[in-house]
Amino acid sequence: MAKFKQECIFGIRAVMEAIQDEKEIDKVMFRQGIKGELFQQLFSLVRERQIQFQYVPEEVFKPFAGKNHQGVLAEVSPIPYQDINTVVDAVVAEGEMPLILILDRITDVRNLGGIARTAECAGVSAILIPNKNSAKISSDAIKTSAGALYHLPVCREKNLKKTIKELKRRGLTLFAATEKADKFYTEVDMKEGCMIIMGAEDTGIDEELLVLADQQIKIPQYGKIESLNVSAAAAILVYEAVRQRK
Repeated sequence: MAKFKQECIFGIRAVMEAIQDEKEIDKVMFRQGIKGELFQQLFSLVRERQIQFQYVPEEVFKPFAGKNHQGVLAEVSPIPYQDINTVVDAVVAEGEMPLILILDRITDVRNLGGIARTAECAGVSAILIPNKNSAKISSDAIKTSAGALYHLPVCREKNLKKTIKELKRRGLTLFAATEKADKFYTEVDMKEGCMIIMGAEDTGIDEELLVLADQQIKIPQYGKIESLNVSAAAAILVYEAVRQRK
């Protein structure tokens, strides 16, 4: 039986109202074989807002057997997502240099939580994640972050490439963490406003994002295994930026 660790909204009209009220919907689940005019209205709204959706078997709805779920459930994020440009504006207005941590295809909840914990302690301005192919901000992520996700701005964008280009136009430098880099992370200047992008441990940073980097950087490794855990690597790079600025 499915276990839900996030707030759930059930029922076609309730989910439609939540979407129209711009609640942070992570995913909508439809019972397999669901039909009807009202469902079609909801489905059109989900597609229009580009919300993730999935068709699931009847057993997923068993925890809600006593509710009038109508074959529709929506998972709601426990935190509000923020607009990245608004965050950057606020940081600049305070006379600080933005430090944005971008997580590309980091799907492990524990890594997300660990990175968020480090980022909040280091004073990172915001974490930026993609709308798809990213770990959910669930109760597990919040627990792993030691509550940091309640305090650290998290921005979720549908198009990371477009967002990064816009932030670069605003003067932020993009540093990409990759083993393919020629420079070590200690050889670049992170004192000004910048972004650090981390990729998945198995596939790295998406090539379309990697080519946007102003500098590719790496962490020296002298052991026998291939790479650091992404959470540990993020901590090293973030605190190098902190060290340079302080």
